[in-house]
This record gives sequence, C-alpha cells and structure tokens, in this order.
Amino acid sequence: MLVTLREVLKDAQEKKYGVGLFNTVNLEMAKGVLAAAEELKSPVIIGTAEVLLPTAGLEELSYFLLPMARKASVPVVLHYDHGLTEPKIMEALRLGFSSIMYDCSTDAYENNVHRVARMVEIAHLFGATVEGELGHVGANETGSGDEGIYTQPEQARDFVERTGVDALAVAIGTAHGAYKEKPKLDIGRLSQIAHTVSTPLVLHGGSGLSDEDFKNCVANGICKVNIFTDINCAAARAAHDGYREGCGLTDLQDGITQAVKEETMKKMRVFGSAGRG
Repeated sequence: MLVTLREVLKDAQEKKYGVGLFNTVNLEMAKGVLAAAEELKSPVIIGTAEVLLPTAGLEELSYFLLPMARKASVPVVLHYDHGLTEPKIMEALRLGFSSIMYDCSTDAYENNVHRVARMVEIAHLFGATVEGELGHVGANETGSGDEGIYTQPEQARDFVERTGVDALAVAIGTAHGAYKEKPKLDIGRLSQIAHTVSTPLVLHGGSGLSDEDFKNCVANGICKVNIFTDINCAAARAAHDGYREGCGLTDLQDGITQAVKEETMKKMRVFGSAGRG
C-alpha cells in the first residue's frame, strides 16, 4: 500500500525502530527491495535520488515503482531523495511520489529555511510529505568530523518549527558512499537533537556502517536510514558472479534481484522494522 513518510515514521518513532530507504535504479533492484519487505512484513521506503536520474529517469521509474508500491501488502513510501532542483521535485509530486527530500543543506541557514518551508506548503497540497536536512552529510572524499557541518540541536528546533518538515536529516559524522575508514559518529549529539525536537530524524550515508552503529543510532532517535551503496554493490557482485560465457541479461536478473533482497533483509532486521508492517 502506498503511504506517506509521516505515516510510517510516526510508528517507528513511537516504537523505537528504523525504516530503511532503499534507492533503486531499475526493476531488478525494486523487486528485490519489495520482496524483502513482503517476506519480513516490514514497512519500507523506496525511491530514487536526483543524482541517480542520469542512470534511470524519474518518469520511467515511476511507471513501475508506483504500481508496485500500491500493490504491496505492506506500507510503502515512494520517496524522491536529495531533490536539488524545484522542477524535478515538482515532477516527482505530479507523478505521484508520496514523499520528497528537498536538499538545501549547502545553502546559508536562512535560505535553507525559506526554500524548505515553501516546498513543505506545496508538497502538502499534493498530500505528500517533506524531509529537510540541517548540517551537511557530504561525500566520503571529504571525510567526516567537521564541526562546522554537524547539526546543532537548538538550530534544529528552530528549523523544524519554521519549516514544518515531516522528517529531518541530521549530520552526526556519516558520509555518502563507501567508507575509506571507520566513521566517528557523534551519538551524544544525536541524542540531544532527538530530545530537542519531536520531528522524526533521518540518517544519511548509512551504507557501510556496522550493525552496532545502526542499532545505536536507532536507539538514540533515528527513525529512517538511507541505503544505496550496499544494495547497489550487492547487485553488481551478483551480476559479476553469475556471468558465464554465452549467458544474457535475462540469465542474470533473478540473481540480481535475490542479492538485493538478501541485503535489504539484513538491513531491515538490524533496523528493527521486520514484523512492523
């Protein structure tokens, strides 16, 4: 069933578990993610990100993601992740995405507030929910630990009050992509933010963290965890390992879907969302 981010994260926040966002770029990945959710009876968030659109277009993805979400027996949020440009966000809303993330985190603070608040008003008219970001979760090449881009608890309170966001992504030491060294997560900061704001909190840059890291983050206020690199790499490994001379793409598709399903199930069990759907 297609639902909004608010519906899924409200229960996660109350019962202290996390729900995974698994970004996808093709049918095989989408089938794997949703098969995992169905088997484990877990709510799930599925979608794509603006940086992935050169790989798979937004409209084309919507042609199979929307009906698959609607047909699912578990709650499914269709999410447009890290929206950077208003035209693409508006396209996602018109196509029927039930949630969008508007990433203005590299803007000056007041501009971030203004732009996100305006998008919240628009998205809510579509019946969709909005995730914002405060602080900045960069790429792994930049490393982590820069105090200047970490989320400040009191600023988080001001941000959610002035924007009305339905979820807030926070910067506590994670980074996007594969980690070159073990990240240093500021769990104390996360806990302080969770006690300062009532809005569900989001962890970006989840791929590559340890199970212990994930559990610690969920225990201290994270309700949504973003995953792409882990399932993307699982799909690539399955394609590589499954290839034999003379075989075609159709010979590899089931293996790719199964690999994505297994990796997704691992994450759902760690996040605590299994059996919550």
